[in-house]
Amino acid sequence: MPKNLLKENVNIGEVAFSWEFKEYEQYERGGKWYLIMSIIAILLILFAVLSGNYLFALIVVLFVIIMFLQNLQHPLPVEFGLTDNGIVLGNKFYSYRELDKFWLLYSPPAVQMLYFEPKTIVRHRLSVPLPDIDPSKVRDFLNQFLTEDLEQEEEPFSERLSRILKIQ
Repeated sequence: MPKNLLKENVNIGEVAFSWEFKEYEQYERGGKWYLIMSIIAILLILFAVLSGNYLFALIVVLFVIIMFLQNLQHPLPVEFGLTDNGIVLGNKFYSYRELDKFWLLYSPPAVQMLYFEPKTIVRHRLSVPLPDIDPSKVRDFLNQFLTEDLEQEEEPFSERLSRILKIQ
């Protein structure tokens, strides 16, 4: 794992596992998907205008523009590493003291994810795709430092919805 992405004064520790993944899933969207989403967007804008909610209409238009612009770009690679001091996600280091728990969802090919829940509510959940790596080895390593949340058996609703609608 290259250390040039991190600040020089950060001691990330010994790297046990590392891999690279795309920053987001880029879905193949056919003409049918674009037609359905266009109809939904037009209906939402029409509803917003007819109900006098121009802010909602603006939000829908901005969402459509963002989706269009995102479709023109390719996802960047993100480096991830599990170390004995914490995790490295892109150019950020999270010590295990900052994280509350983790859980694994492994049901190939649909879901192969590793999740981290931070201790503070200000930060959002960290989700990391698992490559072709033995999840039990990752679990055994992380259990040394964090508590595993065994109650989490499904992917979060927001991630499932974005995967089904192909809007990430």
